[in-house]
Amino acid sequence: METKNIIFILVLIAVTILFAYSTRNLIRYMLVAKKKDDRFNNPGKRIKRLVKIVFGQSKLLREPLAGTIHFLIFWGFMTFLFIVIETIIQGFYSPFSWKFLGPVYTIITSVTDILGLLVIAAVLVALFRRFVIKVPRLQLDTKSELDATLILSLILFIVVSMYGQNAASIFLNGGYHPHEIRPVSVALSTFIYGNASTANSWYEVFWWAHILLIFGFLNFLPYSKHLHVLTSIPNTYFANLDDIRNTIKPLDLEDEEAEYFGAADIEHLSWKQILDGYSCTECGRCTSVCPANNVGKTLSPREILVNIRKRTKDKAPLLVNGVTEGEQFEKSLVHNYIEDKVLWQCTTCMACVQECPVMIEHVDSIVDMRRDLVLTESVFPSNLNNVFKSLETNFSPWAFNPDDRAEWTEGLGIKTMSEDPNGEILFWVGCAGSFDDRYKKVSKAFAKLMQKANIDFRILGTEEKCNGDIARRLGNEYLAQMLMTENVETLNKYGVKKIVTACPHCLHSLKNEYKQFGGNFEVLHHTELIEEMINSGKLEFKENSTHERVTYHDSCYLGRYNEIYDSPRNSLNNLNGFDYLEMERNKSRGFCCGAGGGRMFLEDEEGGKINNERTKEALDTGAEKIASACPFCMTMLTDGVKHFEKSEQVEVKDIAELVLDNSK
Repeated sequence: METKNIIFILVLIAVTILFAYSTRNLIRYMLVAKKKDDRFNNPGKRIKRLVKIVFGQSKLLREPLAGTIHFLIFWGFMTFLFIVIETIIQGFYSPFSWKFLGPVYTIITSVTDILGLLVIAAVLVALFRRFVIKVPRLQLDTKSELDATLILSLILFIVVSMYGQNAASIFLNGGYHPHEIRPVSVALSTFIYGNASTANSWYEVFWWAHILLIFGFLNFLPYSKHLHVLTSIPNTYFANLDDIRNTIKPLDLEDEEAEYFGAADIEHLSWKQILDGYSCTECGRCTSVCPANNVGKTLSPREILVNIRKRTKDKAPLLVNGVTEGEQFEKSLVHNYIEDKVLWQCTTCMACVQECPVMIEHVDSIVDMRRDLVLTESVFPSNLNNVFKSLETNFSPWAFNPDDRAEWTEGLGIKTMSEDPNGEILFWVGCAGSFDDRYKKVSKAFAKLMQKANIDFRILGTEEKCNGDIARRLGNEYLAQMLMTENVETLNKYGVKKIVTACPHCLHSLKNEYKQFGGNFEVLHHTELIEEMINSGKLEFKENSTHERVTYHDSCYLGRYNEIYDSPRNSLNNLNGFDYLEMERNKSRGFCCGAGGGRMFLEDEEGGKINNERTKEALDTGAEKIASACPFCMTMLTDGVKHFEKSEQVEVKDIAELVLDNSK
């Protein structure tokens, strides 16, 4: 064993101990979280998704240029693992090489040699975008900028040292091994090295530089915003599976020993929520698509995660060492690290979750902190007092008499379940469809379409109550569960199996969250049933000689939450006399109307109005009609059209109304 090998072994032991110490601390800090969260089910599904998102880089590639840069760096590093392992083994036994692998070695050497150039190019483009073009979402504080620069520089020097090492080896060995193909390295070897003595010295310099840079990179990661290099794979693996990904998990409100509800600080979060904080690389994709941030509000989903990580680093080391008092214990995550107003600016539109390349679940943490403010601290915007009171006493967010819930049906001959429970499908009308003058017209239009198609439907009438979505997203889990359990009891009493609704918020709750309380139903959005009626020939349309331009706004709870994008568009495309125009931000990239997450009932105290931003985009298409499929969206878009003084030229209508207007 040479002196070089002994030194290497000592260095390896030191860096391994340091890395193990850092990793152990990260795990200990993560486990201060007390909220239960089982993420170990369905390993097959999790692995399949992991391969697609991490190794296929599917989410990153939604943004082509930045995604391609990251794709090249990621796969460059994946292939460099062979070189890293070879270098580490050489630390124990200097003559070691993968050459004995034959043709496999040919693939390894050729791929790593070519990918190295692409990685260098990708790093340089990344630095150019950050410091020359100054892409807005990449502009961070000085510390984070230095962190990003250091990481990119380390990657660059790791690749350069690899080329230097390979070039020197080729020169010393008089050229290629039969199974070795390194076109870049061989070109460098003839250009750089003049004699064997110089090449041998440079080989040792580059060999040590390469391995020390890798060890330094590895041990810097636990203290860097690029910790995601280590945590992105487990974070993606443990992310909620699709069937519950966009749902809010219930609180155990009957736990008599509970001292709090929701999350005021890191120990009230789950281990996965702290892992989310570790995994945020501050790329800014989430904030760049956040509707609140886009119109000048303080909310930044990125900063929510960054502050969870900061609070973890500040408080968790004290908790794991048994410290229970001091300056840090006079602070909390909510209030001191994350302002209350920021939490109330969220529309829960899920755009941040959709775009996050490492499957962080921002909205779950925001709702948990809202729960703390509402249930534990009773600190929330005063506007919500009347909303909560009305939900509790009138079973809707508005102060309407619950006995008037079915008045919109007058003259339509619609039966209730109490009158005859043997209908084919239950029409869940929703609060807006029952009480809002504008949306009652949508309820009537959809009911008439079902009657035209001879669909035997019923309604609950006065037995229907708010689905609970508003209360739940606003953090009032107690009120939400009261409404949800009472509705489930009513639906199960009548043996309801199939439901249709014109409200995406009702759809999402009934379809995905009522399962938590024993409600298992087949639930359709009215645009899905309308599409079925059209496809089955139950609806026929007029021949129109005039043509109108129409665009469609994607509801977040219909689109991102439930992936219903095509049914509304298919229905519109079946109508005669319409030229369909698509907004720039559409489908999974659709921009929120601003009403979700209870924002419908809160004032805009900072920044611009989200609905005006979206309405402007709709108006810019030149459409004469804006089609929607959600009562909240309709209200927000109608207000937006009024704001731009376009009410005489542009009309906001529901899909059901447009279909009815054009049917025979």
